Amino acid sequence: MTEQRRSPIVFIHGMWCGPEVFQPYADYFTSLGYECHVPALRGHESMQQSLDSLGTTSITDYANDLEAFIRTLDRKPIVIGHSMGGLLVQILCARNLVDKAVLLCPASPAGIHALTPSVVRSFFGVMARWGFWRKANKLSPAAARYALFNKLSGQAAQDAYLQMRYESGRAAFEIGFWLIDPNKATVVNPAHVTQPMLVISGENDHITPASVNKKVAARYRYAEYRSYPNHAHWLISEPGWENIAQDVAAWLEKSG
Repeated sequence: MTEQRRSPIVFIHGMWCGPEVFQPYADYFTSLGYECHVPALRGHESMQQSLDSLGTTSITDYANDLEAFIRTLDRKPIVIGHSMGGLLVQILCARNLVDKAVLLCPASPAGIHALTPSVVRSFFGVMARWGFWRKANKLSPAAARYALFNKLSGQAAQDAYLQMRYESGRAAFEIGFWLIDPNKATVVNPAHVTQPMLVISGENDHITPASVNKKVAARYRYAEYRSYPNHAHWLISEPGWENIAQDVAAWLEKSG
């Protein structure tokens, strides 16, 4: 009997970073026999970025680019997204482009109120700038340490910060202020999301809190939710990330 071919995996990175943040995951899943792809979001291909065009890039632009990439594959992929990448996975699921979905500390879609005190503190430096919704932005080292890297060691946090990119102010506005976004860029119809889905959070996440991630999972009929103690937002490379990756691999094998 011929063994059934596995779906390829597409990894989608989040805000303020590039595809290299998923390299440990890509290496791990490649070792398990998966074909892995780690595309860069528009404007995030390298540290040399065009900030003028990046500032007005929409979540919809990112999603359309990813759709075009996925359509070059010979079958629907497993899609694993982190942070804003997790929101993009939800949008791609609603477009019927995904086989199975894994959301790691996902940003929430329209309809979920996510501006908790820790989220406001995380984004305050971005939102305090007038016109932030049309400008590229980047967290300060102190803000990144609080929002993203609070479970990394001091040196690991510094190294991670050195890899950070600028991000679209428009994308940040569309996520945080979906209620007044005229284009409804982050709207996801849950009735259109029928794929098996795993939603993972870190209990100490400041920027996409576990309480919000749990609401994301509750929106979808076939979603399973898991929360990991002693982890925060950067669980893609925090100490112990391998255990989470192994759990994801086991879930992919058993999910139908």
